[in-house]
Amino acid sequence: MTVLDVHPSGTRAPFAPRGDLGAAVLARLTGGADGAGLPDAALAALARTTDPSRDDDVQLALFALYASAYGSIDAFDPDLEWDPELVRTRRILETAFEAALREAVTVADVPPPSADAVARRLFALTAADTGPSLSRHVAKRATPAQLREFLIQRSVYTLREADPHSWAIPRLAGRPKAALVEIQSDEYGGGRPDRVHAALFARAMRGAGLDDSYGAYVDDVPAVTLASLNAMSMFGLNRRLVGAIVGHLAAFEMTSSIPNRFYAEGLRRAGYGPDVTEYFDEHVEADAVHEQIAGRDLAGALAEDRPELVADIVFGAAVCLEVDGRVGAHILDAWADGRSSLRERTAA
Repeated sequence: MTVLDVHPSGTRAPFAPRGDLGAAVLARLTGGADGAGLPDAALAALARTTDPSRDDDVQLALFALYASAYGSIDAFDPDLEWDPELVRTRRILETAFEAALREAVTVADVPPPSADAVARRLFALTAADTGPSLSRHVAKRATPAQLREFLIQRSVYTLREADPHSWAIPRLAGRPKAALVEIQSDEYGGGRPDRVHAALFARAMRGAGLDDSYGAYVDDVPAVTLASLNAMSMFGLNRRLVGAIVGHLAAFEMTSSIPNRFYAEGLRRAGYGPDVTEYFDEHVEADAVHEQIAGRDLAGALAEDRPELVADIVFGAAVCLEVDGRVGAHILDAWADGRSSLRERTAA
């Protein structure tokens, strides 16, 4: 695989490309290339894959492009956030990624645009999600090595928890905006830096002997894990998909409280203390409240204010269940076969 050119400052991306497209994107983001031909590289990568939502090269490239918008990777030149070739490349990849997700999920029985009807539809959708339970496996059977893998898989999103959904705040008004701000205020610690949920998870990583720096384990996680975060980022960063990011958050909160109780049980079973379990314990009660706010005051109110978004609200919720279900299934399948759920690191 091609060695990446470094940024003029001497920095480089903390993770490796997974194909020609990712190599070209990372070289441009770190200032080591001029970006010529990036859109063509994106089209070529899409021509090589049958499913961009599961493709390592495509998902790594999208992850890097979104990381530039978040400012989460210091090696990425901030002057290149709106580089025309990078933006064109992102749009090409997003178009294919969104199409793959819309093909994978079915939005049937779109409810009428009332807060009660939309909330009931979302609660019914999440209640019907009865796939294999990663959280129950963690609670009862996960080995110490598997628990560390679980934390690594979660770190790619959770060390930046809440940020993808916060893109929706300036795109909402009135009741939905107030509801989202109420949820996000809790996610960001209610004004207390030590209570920010991402900080609590970083503490859990350190308590388990893991690296809590963002991006440290990107090389270790598969495409489906990157796709879970990338779906949130795509919904949040595209104003036309504001309904989808709201639906995603509603489903995310509705499927959080009970699993987090099981995760905490599994970590305590393995002998971990409050420094590791506190993050999960925090979400048991908080998300039981958040799911009601997200279902009725956020998604339901948005449906009443903007009825044309109801289908996308349901779509976003369905995508949340789909992509997170893929991650859980991947992890459980690997563990059932006696394998690690992580990728083998390859030298760039």
